[in-house]
Amino acid sequence: MNAVLFDFSGTLFRIESTESWLRAVLAEAEVLLAEPEVLRAAKALERSGALPGGAPAVRRIPDELAAVWEIRDESAELHRAAYTGLARQVPLPDPALHDALYERHMTPAAWTPYPDAVEVLGALRERGIAVGVVSNIGWDPRPVFREHGLDAYVDTYVLSYEHGIQKPDPRLFATACAALGVEPNGTLMVGDDRRADGGAAALGCGVHFVDHLPVAQRPDGLRPVLDLVG
Repeated sequence: MNAVLFDFSGTLFRIESTESWLRAVLAEAEVLLAEPEVLRAAKALERSGALPGGAPAVRRIPDELAAVWEIRDESAELHRAAYTGLARQVPLPDPALHDALYERHMTPAAWTPYPDAVEVLGALRERGIAVGVVSNIGWDPRPVFREHGLDAYVDTYVLSYEHGIQKPDPRLFATACAALGVEPNGTLMVGDDRRADGGAAALGCGVHFVDHLPVAQRPDGLRPVLDLVG
């Protein structure tokens, strides 16, 4: 392999828990809620799927958001509309908190790299293997990578909202390969979504899947990549 493409959320990084997300926003806004209300709201937000990168919705996506949801990663505006729309299904003391929740999830503090991410990216760099990040996303994660010390190992970022194309469309993976100057048949795509990330196979890339688990439960899920690239 000459290059490895990585997904962002659930692959290299994990978003904080829904409860942590809500508590951080309430604290920043200096809004006090009784503990049972905090827990109730956090559970409702989680069931709705309102946290980008978090657990998928347990409930069906509301009809009024269904069309936006399908193409949410094609622009920053669609992404914000989809997720704030889900958050607004959950009543909060101040309507402004729904927008604050969306803003919070884009901050480096909301994300934690998987324990072996730096080790694996560093080893790939030492071997001279190019690295790209290919993500379905509605905002720029580069500051997250910089804050956590991973940006130095990434040669290119190909983000759906910057191209108006979302995985599994092969064109997004082709854009990444072109940016790295590599052929798809010498490229490995690593991700947690079998449908979205599996789209790289249509281009001729190898594909390897990891489990989208909390950081503490996946200490070495990326290490098999080093064996796959040889």
